[in-house]
Order: sequence, then structure tokens, then C-alpha cells
Amino acid sequence: MRRITTRELVFMALLISLNIVLTRVASIRLSIGGVEGIRIGFGGFPVILAGIMLGPAAGGIVGAVGDIVGYYINPMGPYMPHFTLTAALTGIIPAMILAPVKKSIPSFWQLLLAISIGQIITSIILVPYFLQTLFKIPMSVTLPGRIIGQAIHVPVYALFTEVLLKRINMVLHYNTR
Repeated sequence: MRRITTRELVFMALLISLNIVLTRVASIRLSIGGVEGIRIGFGGFPVILAGIMLGPAAGGIVGAVGDIVGYYINPMGPYMPHFTLTAALTGIIPAMILAPVKKSIPSFWQLLLAISIGQIITSIILVPYFLQTLFKIPMSVTLPGRIIGQAIHVPVYALFTEVLLKRINMVLHYNTR
């Protein structure tokens, strides 16, 4: 296992704080039965970006730490480690899918596929499943909103990731001259 550089650690901290702000403050949260049932926002993007840029471990760390710290800053319902696992997987899965890609900047379609698979597993399957098993909120209530939300989020995440990877790559190569 490789060591995390200071630059990567600072970048991860920035992405954790961005995740917390976008998830807990700059999103619309709808309560179902006293528990957050639907969240509309872009809090998953920093987690996905961390995984794709810095590797699956970094994506998992950003997702898990962002979820735990975000919960203590702004809780809605009881703490459940199931959702911390899901947040970590949000950063791990796309990075693992893109691991065989040898290019420093994956194509839009590769990003779209990797992010889609990750979001289907985490946001469309796991979160509604956990809401149903833990809080008795039927999947039929949460699933339609999640499917519609991810149909919007996934292409936006893929586009933002592609643009940011190109810009960051330019800046890093410019500074090494």
C-alpha cells in the first residue's frame, strides 16, 4: 500500500469539507417518518472525485469521514454505520471500475459507466434497502425519487469529473515545468 502525500491529504480534507457542505447544508432533505428519506443535492460528487483522482482508498476515506463528521455537525435521525459504509462505497466503486483504464483522464463514457454502476449500487439499491430494513420505510416510497435523482446526478458527475480532471492535470503539469 502506498503512502498518502501531504498534498493528497490536504486535497482529501478539502473534498471532505466540500462533501459535508454539499450534503448537509446545500441540499434539500425530505423527512419520511422522522428519518431522512430523500436527499437532493450534489454531496456525492466530492467522494466520487476523490476515488477517481486519488484511488479507491482515498474515495472510501473521504466518503466515510465526510459521513461521520457531517452526522455530528448536522444529524437527522440516529447514526447508522450502514450509511457510512454506503458513503465509503460511493468513492470506492467508481475508482475500482476505472482502475484498469490506463489513461490519466478517462473518457466521458468511461466515467459515466463507472459512476453509474457505483450510484446504482449505493444510492438506488443500498440506501433504500437500509431505509426499509432499519426504519421500515418501503422501498417503493424512496426508489422512484432516487432513480430520477441519479438520472440527473450521474451525467452531471461524469461531466464535472472530466472537466476537473483536465483542469487539474493542466495545473499539475504546468507547475512541474
